[in-house]
Amino acid sequence: MRMYDIIMKKRNGEELSSEEIKFFISGYTKGEIPDYQVSAFLMAIYFRKMNERETADLTMAMVNSGEIVDLSAIEGIKVDKHSTGGVGDTTTLVLGPIVAAAGVPVAKMSGRGLGHTGGTIDKLESFDGFSVEMPIAKFIEDVNKYKIAIGGQTANLAPADKKLYSLRDVTATVDNLSLIASSIMSKKIASGADAIVLDVKTGSGAFMKDEDSSFELAKAMVDIGTHVGRNTIAVITEMDQPLGFAVGNALEVKEAIDTLNGKGPEDLTELCLTLGAHMLVLGNKAKNAEEAREILTEIISSGKGIEKLKELVEAQGGNPEFVTNPDLMPLPAIVEEVKISESGYVKEIKADDIGRAALVLGAGRETKESLIDLSVGIVIHKKIGDFVLKGEAIATIYANDNSKKVEADKMILEAYTIVNEKVEKNKLIKGIVTCQGIKKI
Repeated sequence: MRMYDIIMKKRNGEELSSEEIKFFISGYTKGEIPDYQVSAFLMAIYFRKMNERETADLTMAMVNSGEIVDLSAIEGIKVDKHSTGGVGDTTTLVLGPIVAAAGVPVAKMSGRGLGHTGGTIDKLESFDGFSVEMPIAKFIEDVNKYKIAIGGQTANLAPADKKLYSLRDVTATVDNLSLIASSIMSKKIASGADAIVLDVKTGSGAFMKDEDSSFELAKAMVDIGTHVGRNTIAVITEMDQPLGFAVGNALEVKEAIDTLNGKGPEDLTELCLTLGAHMLVLGNKAKNAEEAREILTEIISSGKGIEKLKELVEAQGGNPEFVTNPDLMPLPAIVEEVKISESGYVKEIKADDIGRAALVLGAGRETKESLIDLSVGIVIHKKIGDFVLKGEAIATIYANDNSKKVEADKMILEAYTIVNEKVEKNKLIKGIVTCQGIKKI
């Protein structure tokens, strides 16, 4: 078998066999196939595309290119959640504890962030002493004991995907449904989950900017999961503005704590109940989404969710007092309001610009080597559809550097569009994709 023939076959629009896809992934992972041939192959895929079976085979070849986490020693159906990313997306910190409190094992492998704000691991390190470094035996033991553990992703998880993504990034081949879907799903499947709930974002702050593309990506990922025997559901959710109000690590953790105490933002609470309901159904802890929502709502109101977060933090070396008193978390030197110079209704908030403003403050990483400042970030006060008076604060900046604060202030003001006419609030949940098909809401 030769890589040249595989490239030519896909270039001509033909369907690749499972063996040809395995040959390509295995050879590239081992360094036997050069970048220039893989670049040509990726461009052929970009233009000629892959069908459902080819995409599933590509995914599994990447899964098998490295370590596969064996979670069989964990009791129950392991349900994982993945978000395609957004601004202020602190869902895991709320969702994990309430789903675990309902009895569904949450064995979460998370990474560090690159971009707007930190990843789940960075946020959790706002709890003094919290560590995701643990042997797999302790990880499994914690999930069996507490129903939840959050560990760092192993370096050898789907290594073929890491190599391919780096090449796609510099060859203008990132934006292809099969390549995107297989990249995401290879890591989820290699992480050992029995079932997967996907939060596919759509809008200005999402990877997929338009709704149709988001539904297509969701369907491609659900098709992969179904093809390889994983129960998979995708929920398409709005990201035309930040989720909740907080953007920044310790700020987002505080918002998650508020939400677990029943005092969180309406959209964050609704999203966690929606995603969590599907996780409970897939985990056989509820007959349907309606029953599951009732269970999760009771878990929040009874305080079981916040207690589960305390258990998680303490089990992984963190100080549980931070959950009771979030003001113990890192605090910045500068806290200053951003005030608007006109009255009207908020028509648009460029979510990406809010995220970039948080990045300027130091809440995220521009490169993998960048250091994150856990204390800085932004809390917005006005969202799409809200009325704002001239001179009223639309956001508060948390900073440790005055020049960065001034730059972020300008970016936040430019992110907002104010109009005279009343604006309808955005719909959070756009639809659901299952193996049965697409349902738009």
